[in-house]
Amino acid sequence: MSGDKAHYPPVDPISAGLRARCPRCGEGRMFKGFISLPERCGVCGLDYGFADSGDGPAVLVMLLIGFIVVGLALYVEVTFSPALWVHLLLWLPLSIVLCLGALRLMKGVLIALQYANKAEEGRLDTDA
Repeated sequence: MSGDKAHYPPVDPISAGLRARCPRCGEGRMFKGFISLPERCGVCGLDYGFADSGDGPAVLVMLLIGFIVVGLALYVEVTFSPALWVHLLLWLPLSIVLCLGALRLMKGVLIALQYANKAEEGRLDTDA
């Protein structure tokens, strides 16, 4: 997390992440593709080398969307008892759309929070 943060106003990490904006300046784009990061912010030059959200966004999205879709599917099954093809027609596209939409939002928020909290990879203390 290099660079001088002193001349940048504080940026709300949740807002910046949801809007896919740079966590330092709040203006530059966080993504160069759907979920791939550029090397640097185009506005303030923040090096995105620190950003490593790993599997966190995918796991959170699967848990959240899975809870919603399974709950809705159970409700529809108990209330209407539709055929299996109706469940596939309803829940498969809904799951895909919700997961893809939420993945970008979740990755943006986690990267912005990582920057705001100066989170780094854990290291062993060898000075003992």
